[in-house]
Amino acid sequence: MKAAYINPFLSSSVHVIESLIQIRPSLGELNIKYIDFWDDYVWLRIGIVGEMKGDIVFGFPEKVALRIASGMMGGYVLTEFDEMSRSAISELGNMISGNASTQLSNQGISIDITPPSFLEKSSADQKKAFSVPLRLENIGEFDIYVIA
Repeated sequence: MKAAYINPFLSSSVHVIESLIQIRPSLGELNIKYIDFWDDYVWLRIGIVGEMKGDIVFGFPEKVALRIASGMMGGYVLTEFDEMSRSAISELGNMISGNASTQLSNQGISIDITPPSFLEKSSADQKKAFSVPLRLENIGEFDIYVIA
């Protein structure tokens, strides 16, 4: 996978998050690194099929995932990562990935995305990926990984 393929996912992330919770994320530097599946993180995977093949993995510290989900719920404070939180984070990943797939389609790259799934640390293989951190003021930071 080319590094340029990550740009639609980054621009989609900024647009979707800003639309949902009215905070504009700032992007960190693009790196190539192995994903370390840390404890106390929420790991959301969305598969990519078609002309591009791979995965998008969102790695949220649990407290950041809860703050984002709370923002998506109009400020209703969520205190544990339960079904409501999981649903909100799944929908965030869907919206970002769906928007990115539309951008890629407009560039002549036909892809489709799989339904989101949460990864457990014990079941996750360590993989090398393009990685970019997104920082949200007063919320925290999370990483987007694009795996070829």
